[in-house]
Amino acid sequence: AMIDVDLGGQDDAAVAAVARAVRGVAPTARVDRHETWMSPVSGVMRSLTLLALGIVLLMAGATAAVVVLAARAGLETHRATIEVMHMLGSTDLQVARLFQRRVAIDAAIGGVAGAGVAIAVILLIMTRLQGLGSELLDGGRLSSTDWATLGTMPIGFIVLAMVAARATIVRAMRTTL
Repeated sequence: AMIDVDLGGQDDAAVAAVARAVRGVAPTARVDRHETWMSPVSGVMRSLTLLALGIVLLMAGATAAVVVLAARAGLETHRATIEVMHMLGSTDLQVARLFQRRVAIDAAIGGVAGAGVAIAVILLIMTRLQGLGSELLDGGRLSSTDWATLGTMPIGFIVLAMVAARATIVRAMRTTL
């Protein structure tokens, strides 16, 4: 039989007292601290968390780079139209807002599609982990804070795309038009 005791702290004296009490009742009993065999699992979970953070940062960099390239291509494609707009009195910021709006719409569509796929993958993984029936993997469930963080990521990427588009267009128009 296995008995799980939660001491609520890291006090070695409390663990020693529990071990003495248990051995007083059952001399062949073994007292184990979870941290001795759980620390490798905790290390792997921390590594996976850092890997996920790295992937998010890599996606943010790639998103910004794609938006910059798309904005420059759009600027070059519509150069004649922009010159006419400038002659009619449009400012660089007004033109940048047009690009920014288009990029925001495209980013929102991509964000909704990506969020849908991400939710499906997360639910699939969670279902598979629950199917194992392991209490050890119950810590792999997402909390409401985790879900809220995942829910705000598309909004963050939309804002990133809008800022990148605006900065690219304003900077390009100041130097070329």
